[in-house]
Amino acid sequence: MTQRLFGTDGIRGRVNEYPMQPELVVRLGLAAGEYFRNGRKRHRVVIGKDTRLSGYVFETALTSGLCAAGMDVYLVGPLPTPAISFLTRNMRADLGVVISASHNPYQDNGIKFFDQDGFKLPDEVEDELSAMVLDPHHTWKTPAHDAVGRARKIEDSPGRYIVHLKNSLPPGMTLDGLRIVLDCANGAAYRVAPLVLQELGATVVALGVEPNGTNINAGCGSLHPENMVAAVRDHGADLGIALDGDADRVIVVDERGGVLDGDQILAICADAMLEQGELAGNTVVATVMSNMALEVFLASRGVKLVRTRVGDRYVVEAMRQSGVVLGGEQSGHIIFLRYATTGDGLLAALQLIRIMVSRGRPLSELAQLLTPFPQRLQNVPVMRKVPLEEITSVAQVMAAAEADLKGRGRVLVRYSGTEPVARVMVEAEDPAAVERWCQELCAAVAQGLGENV
Repeated sequence: MTQRLFGTDGIRGRVNEYPMQPELVVRLGLAAGEYFRNGRKRHRVVIGKDTRLSGYVFETALTSGLCAAGMDVYLVGPLPTPAISFLTRNMRADLGVVISASHNPYQDNGIKFFDQDGFKLPDEVEDELSAMVLDPHHTWKTPAHDAVGRARKIEDSPGRYIVHLKNSLPPGMTLDGLRIVLDCANGAAYRVAPLVLQELGATVVALGVEPNGTNINAGCGSLHPENMVAAVRDHGADLGIALDGDADRVIVVDERGGVLDGDQILAICADAMLEQGELAGNTVVATVMSNMALEVFLASRGVKLVRTRVGDRYVVEAMRQSGVVLGGEQSGHIIFLRYATTGDGLLAALQLIRIMVSRGRPLSELAQLLTPFPQRLQNVPVMRKVPLEEITSVAQVMAAAEADLKGRGRVLVRYSGTEPVARVMVEAEDPAAVERWCQELCAAVAQGLGENV
């Protein structure tokens, strides 16, 4: 596999293995400091992290590089990724950095950047940073010895973010009377998420709020909603909310235990925003992975669905280009551009609850708006990544599947941006066709790109 630094969502990998090595991360801090420093003022960087044990390693390495490059560093500790995006804007910082591997296990970690407006960096900026980091002969333009940066901790950052989230609801709206199960995945939201809901009046049954550095995402959170489903039923809750390790995505459960993914959340929110005249351009942005049923549903409401490549930053880029205010991914990244510049799991949950409260309807009724087509997603390990259209066996099976489905289903094969796998997705109204074509596509990918090639 060809080495690369940035993937679809920053840098990510196994701790102490390329690229997540402390010596490389120091160089990354130097590169970011050199790129964003213009010499006309003291520059500020906000650094947050999730609850992984290795967060201490990379927080220190980044701080060293950034301070050496003349940037002042503000450390906010464990906070959700969207909180760092918000704080970067709120504190008028020049750069925001999140140390997290999102939904990955604790053995992995990652780094992603936000610009001064709270948006993820475009590909061309990441490429420039990569070039500096990976060039062993790069000469760093570090400042004089009396102009290096300082590092300090910011103690009130959780409170700022909590107020920001509460302000996304209409003035005076409370969650009084609601019982909510909340699974924080032992991750970055373990402190702030329960407080937000409690301060708004909800009774909260909290799960995944005892991080120990190694239990992030372990059998909990948005990847494992079964615990939340059981707790919703046991406690007679009105809904369940499951976040991932850095809390930028959400999966919800209705009062009957039915699981709603990002597509269903998008459908409910789009329908409500359309009714209120808040859906700019009558358009929603999603990725190529979103279920075809979402496209059919939105079309029935006169709403256009724009698809992008996988990655919430590509969704955001398309939203900004077209003036769209609602977008997201099936995985649970939901972006409300009026309130946030990146996916925010807790913000999305609050907007969903706002619709429940204002309409006076349980979530199970709202969920009936969209019934997803049967879908199968499977990862196939690959030894190389070449253009898929060059693999004859894959192209032939895809053409045959599309002809068979006749516009009532989709097939998609793409490479992961962070792992050595190809992701095969098939969806259709006929479950048998889904299984059949998924098996044939996986076999074709393995034959063309697998270990025996």
